[in-house]
Amino acid sequence: MNEADPQYVKVHFRLEVENDWPPASVESLWGIDRGAGTAELANTPFFVRGVAIGDVVETSADDEGTRWAGKVVQPSQNCTVRLIVLRDGGSDAARQSVLDTFHKLGAGGEGIKRFRMVSLDIPPEANLSKIKKLLHHGTDQEWWHMEEGCVTEAWRTTEVG
Repeated sequence: MNEADPQYVKVHFRLEVENDWPPASVESLWGIDRGAGTAELANTPFFVRGVAIGDVVETSADDEGTRWAGKVVQPSQNCTVRLIVLRDGGSDAARQSVLDTFHKLGAGGEGIKRFRMVSLDIPPEANLSKIKKLLHHGTDQEWWHMEEGCVTEAWRTTEVG
């Protein structure tokens, strides 16, 4: 995905910063232009709350042409869960190990070195019960800190397996 590909657009989200977190006031995500002032989010957010990959959001352009996100008009039913990896100081290997482990359970995602983070995108067909169990176990073992950035009713009602 890059700016040369006309199908993709950058969608900017304003963030509420509290106690210096998140470390930016704006996060931009790639989106697929769906017309009528909407875009489908095409990558996993690290800081934006309430959205997940695949969600379709309203957008509006400012005077400079920057597309700003509005409300979600079509939720994807995907979840976003973020981890700050503590094991091995959040090393590249530790973050990749986390991604690989959750991938086996049906989740995707990406990591960011600067903040020792992994942002998981969890589709509804993933093994939600096992993912939740592993997330809680890893938190209890102090392998990571966890934040539910965007969760669905299916996520909230799934029992830990």
